[in-house]
Amino acid sequence: MSGGMAVDGRAAPPQPPSYGGFMGKVVPVVDDALRDWIAAQRVFFVASAPSGDGGHVNCSPRGGDALRVLSPTTIAWPDRAGSGIETIAHLRQNGRIVVMLCAFEGPPRIVRLHGRGEVVVAGTAEFERLQPSFPGPWLGVRAIVRVELSRISDSCGFGVPLLQFVGQRDTMRTWAEKKGEAGVANYVKEKNARSLDGLPGLDGLG
Repeated sequence: MSGGMAVDGRAAPPQPPSYGGFMGKVVPVVDDALRDWIAAQRVFFVASAPSGDGGHVNCSPRGGDALRVLSPTTIAWPDRAGSGIETIAHLRQNGRIVVMLCAFEGPPRIVRLHGRGEVVVAGTAEFERLQPSFPGPWLGVRAIVRVELSRISDSCGFGVPLLQFVGQRDTMRTWAEKKGEAGVANYVKEKNARSLDGLPGLDGLG
């Protein structure tokens, strides 16, 4: 923060931090400070889209202490069964993805992580190798999404409201436990076979 003297002699109000003259800055890697900030956020948003001019753009919220920084240019999170499979379908088609995090508590900040994503399916050797990096429970997890970052941007977030965190929901865990492993697998097969635009979900992977 910087200040100074106003023309009437009174102290000028502190000025917001500079964001490179265009309300944002681009950094080359996720350093330790940014990694710690990412770990402190309670929710993140994932956006993707099919190739071409048509189709449905998708944006999904994720929470539950899922996002991990695996390296200065790599992030990943477990992908859980849900009402759709847009992110996985889009990544299979074109790999494009962006993750956004906002500071709803503390100093304002928005971080966007653009990159190319891949789907690591549950039951594969690579999935088992990555699994210790994340917290459980694992019932209901379809895959791990891993993203190699190509652009890391950090902006002001002045327009993001202050919100108070109450707690994580346990609805997903109880839903998966009630269905059981076979029930979740059947749900994914029936409900998550294809995206809104007919792109394949998990079929043919693994």
